[in-house]
Amino acid sequence: MTTIDPITVEVIGSALQSIVEEMGEALVRASYSTNIKERRDCSTALFDRHGNTLCQAEHIPMHLGSFLGVIGAIYGRFKLDDIKPGDVFMANDAYAGGATHLPDIVLAEPIFVDGTLVAWAVNTAHHSDFADRGHEHIYQEGLRIPPVRLYREGVLNQDLQEMFLLNCQVPRERLSDLRAQMSANRLAVQRMQDLCVKYTTEKVLAAGEALQDYAERKMRAGIAEIPDGTYSFSDQFDSNQRADRIELSVEITIAGEEMTLAFDGPPQLRAGLNLIYTSLLAASYFAVKSVVDPTILPNAGLARPLTVTAPKGSILNCEHPAAVDGRIAAAQRVCDLVYGALAKALPGKVMAAGNGCCTGAIFNGTHEDGSIWVYLETIGGGGGARPSSDGLSGIHVSLTNTSNLPVESLELEYPLTLLRYELVDDSAGAGTYRGGMGVRRVYRAEKACRFTVEGSRVASEPWGLDGGTSARGTVLDFGDGRSDFSGMVDLKPGQIVSITTPGGGGYGDPAARDPAAVRRDLAEGRISAEAAERFYKQ
Repeated sequence: MTTIDPITVEVIGSALQSIVEEMGEALVRASYSTNIKERRDCSTALFDRHGNTLCQAEHIPMHLGSFLGVIGAIYGRFKLDDIKPGDVFMANDAYAGGATHLPDIVLAEPIFVDGTLVAWAVNTAHHSDFADRGHEHIYQEGLRIPPVRLYREGVLNQDLQEMFLLNCQVPRERLSDLRAQMSANRLAVQRMQDLCVKYTTEKVLAAGEALQDYAERKMRAGIAEIPDGTYSFSDQFDSNQRADRIELSVEITIAGEEMTLAFDGPPQLRAGLNLIYTSLLAASYFAVKSVVDPTILPNAGLARPLTVTAPKGSILNCEHPAAVDGRIAAAQRVCDLVYGALAKALPGKVMAAGNGCCTGAIFNGTHEDGSIWVYLETIGGGGGARPSSDGLSGIHVSLTNTSNLPVESLELEYPLTLLRYELVDDSAGAGTYRGGMGVRRVYRAEKACRFTVEGSRVASEPWGLDGGTSARGTVLDFGDGRSDFSGMVDLKPGQIVSITTPGGGGYGDPAARDPAAVRRDLAEGRISAEAAERFYKQ
């Protein structure tokens, strides 16, 4: 192996991180759909030639689940000597494509230097297209794509592209977003080749391995600080796709420098709420990293001390043909499980539960020229209170990290009007440190359209820690007293729908909260006088 000094490793590591961040900016700036150009629902990464993560941009942690399996899926379908410079592989299937749900389309391009495969440029973007569909099994959820060549040695497979676009509701957006994904990968290929020329390919590959080893050492050191033992936690998972509440649980065992996470849950559901194994891994890796040591590099090395299990055929480790479109809801609960268990191992070092969901609002309809439009919004909520400070308000938590769609863009591109967009009084859990506040968005349909909402924490609430109270859950209101979360709703022109997302749980005994902070919350309208009296005796 090539010997490489730590300073060079750090310099090359920073260059690799710079490449994936530049990829992400290129993808966002070149894209067409509001979901990518405004909400940034996309991610970029580099993988080594073996399919191990070298680095991932700070975009959407959930997208790691799509990245983890895609290179292996490509190698499973194509011989190594049949992969050439200029090839671009496209995939989205959860079972045969290495992805986690069908809207996230992955493009992967091999990076060759002097005729040798040295790495992969990979990105994924959420194509807001497959709306108005059922979710009893994956065949209802959209077009399934195994790893196939969209480009062969730089030449577009026109037939494949036309077949894909024919199955899309908004083909113009899809084509433009695919081209943006292509440009991001091509940029990464050039940057990586330049890096290899500057430092030599041998040193760049050696640095990639050293960076993974470093992430492993940091993870092991962090785990070693946790007292040995087994820590368990269970939580309720609910969704508007189900009438009942489901119990999910985890047992985390610490043994020296290694951690085992054994999850349990009911058999996979006939609803789009199931996780494939790589989704479970992505959620677990993120949650553990954020508690053990947030500074650990996001590469494959951090996973080496971790063992993650869940029963096959269960909601947390589903098998074909389970539906997976809304997998983010259960994945968010996986993070809550990990936090709840590690809070017992590390008292005073883990925050209370955040909003614990990714509330999705999907509107779709038809323009006057007959073309279809689809608008997707995932709405943030409150973050959990921390052991030394209040939770953040109006944010995405854990695995989601998208921006909101600005009101100006929303109303310019879709026949919708946003009447209210605000933080919600009394939505946060009380405590010595208050949770973050949830969000309310009130829409008015200007033309007839169909509305679907995907929500969790409807019948359960984000929990508090160390005496802090739970936060309020999700609320849907059609302005006429109805709050039906199930199915799709046809909205008439002028009809209103209001979505209120959960806040974050509180931390510590509310009686110990600084009276000045309570008065400030009252003055700013974060809590009501009733809440001040009930929780804080003021």
